[in-house]
Amino acid sequence: MKQNTIDTKKYIIETFPVGVLQCNCTIIGDPFSKLALVVDPGGDADFIMGKLNKYSLKCISIIHTHAHFDHILAAGEIKKATGAPIYLNKDDFQLWRELEQQCIMFGYPSDIKLPDPDQYLNDDHDLKCCGGVAIHTPGHTPGSTSFWFEDSNLLVAGDTLFKGGVGRTDFPGGDFNKIQTSIRERIYTLNEEAIVITGHGPATTIADEKNSNRFVRP
Repeated sequence: MKQNTIDTKKYIIETFPVGVLQCNCTIIGDPFSKLALVVDPGGDADFIMGKLNKYSLKCISIIHTHAHFDHILAAGEIKKATGAPIYLNKDDFQLWRELEQQCIMFGYPSDIKLPDPDQYLNDDHDLKCCGGVAIHTPGHTPGSTSFWFEDSNLLVAGDTLFKGGVGRTDFPGGDFNKIQTSIRERIYTLNEEAIVITGHGPATTIADEKNSNRFVRP
């Protein structure tokens, strides 16, 4: 697994691909309080737990950028192992409940049953860890959410924004006009030097996307 550790003076931030579609899972932790967030545990629960244990971190929230199957498959296992609550934007709850149908649609039959989310993420939701805030960025899915960490100049964008691209909007609930608006009005207004962790593939920066992303111009 290719991994990316972001060097910040304040927090532990590590991103690595997990699961059948190599979704980027990110751990963001405070080295002093030892509290952490797990973002998009899409598979390989043991590997994710190994990362938490490596840094002696306690997961206090399991947060999701959206409810496509490749971003949520290990949520139940991480919750069982840590006792942490699962967070999701309510507009993606129907997708969450349709996990089995999603897996079948992508040719990945699964008998995994996930518990319902414990709490719902709202726009500007305080994540109460590492200075994180949830930003509702619909378009890829109705409930797509990005996570902004101002102290670290870091955005976890899920499948909303990619290096040189944007998330697909041809799945049920997708809306190209909404994803353009989300990127232009919510993401492009953040610090241009911010690193963007994407849902799959390499990281980018807001400046690079504003300058070269052909799908969404500022």
